[in-house]
Amino acid sequence: MKILLVGSGGREHALALGLQADLEVTELHCAPGNSGIAQIAKVHPLDISDNAAILCLAQELDVDLVVVGPELPLVNGVSDVLRRAGIATFGPSKAAAQLEGSKNFAKEVMHDAGVATARSATCTTPAEIEKALAQFGKPYVVKDDGLAGGKGVVVTNDYKEALEHALGCQKVVIEEFLDGPEVSLFGISDGKTILAMQPAQDFKRAFNGDEGPNTGGMGAYSPLPWAPSDIIEQTHREVLAPIIAEMAARGTPFVGLLYAGLSLTDHGIRVIEFNVRFGDPETQVLIPRLKTPLATLLYKAATRDLENETLEWSDDSAVAVVLAADGYPSAPQTIDVGSEFSTITDTYIFYAGGGRLLSATGLGSDLTEARDRAYRAISQIQCQGTFYRSDIALNASVAEKGN
Repeated sequence: MKILLVGSGGREHALALGLQADLEVTELHCAPGNSGIAQIAKVHPLDISDNAAILCLAQELDVDLVVVGPELPLVNGVSDVLRRAGIATFGPSKAAAQLEGSKNFAKEVMHDAGVATARSATCTTPAEIEKALAQFGKPYVVKDDGLAGGKGVVVTNDYKEALEHALGCQKVVIEEFLDGPEVSLFGISDGKTILAMQPAQDFKRAFNGDEGPNTGGMGAYSPLPWAPSDIIEQTHREVLAPIIAEMAARGTPFVGLLYAGLSLTDHGIRVIEFNVRFGDPETQVLIPRLKTPLATLLYKAATRDLENETLEWSDDSAVAVVLAADGYPSAPQTIDVGSEFSTITDTYIFYAGGGRLLSATGLGSDLTEARDRAYRAISQIQCQGTFYRSDIALNASVAEKGN
């Protein structure tokens, strides 16, 4: 099988590693890729916002499958362009990608599917914004309706900050705060069937103790020893399957990766948000734990053939720690950490570029061992002008030891 992977981040590096490990794969290409991906795949310079260029490359390489990593090309409709040309594609259509492209659309779909989420108001005028902030109160939860690279959400007790963020959005969703631990749970869908993956938890704030601004994610871990034992089955039943059924009923079947950001509240599971692609850095802890051959799995999803599939997982724990450039997320410095880490063992180094430079994923028999390995690697790589959080999976590893 010949595959083209679209993207250039740590998520794509982890996906490339998983795809390359599948014995069915004869050629792996990535566009545009990065220096880490270039060690395991043939990379091609390309603008991911150019649908025609992606199609042209896929046809030139005569690939059997295109896997689209980031949200931007999906919301731009690249999957539609590829499918019209007869190329099997893992990634939702432009219409289905609106689950991430518009917070308001996602709320409408959840309402129609009977999926529990926070009460909210969609606002386009200053008067509507002020009314909604007063209605839902502190902590204020303000979400840009459109794509914002993981940085369009502000959760704050500061009214002025909430108001400023809301006024800066063309269209904004303001909602009640959901109180409870957050979980990322992904599902792989062929448009009819959806297979729930293992849960992960990511760390969105920039600094230790969940302080600082929201980021794309500073670390993650999986599995979650503290989560309810039936969380996968419950999320599949109450969230993933109803959304897939609703999207099919609307005539816009969802083929690809549905990422459910969940809050485990006292009143049950509530959806915080949907994304329409693998999460970063959760992918960096899930792919190393997945035993099911990845390329075969994604090809079956792309060709509507998941009905009899199941997912197999290793018993290992995984912890990923992100190394970021000083100034991230608002104004990251330009840093080159190099690309030769062959002396680091027991750990995956996933290159990212941009404000998040790379992530180190440690595997172990429990979270403590996985954590130790990830942090040992990060401490060897860290250089001037970079930072990382030192508390990724800390509480969970302590609690796990306590049990």
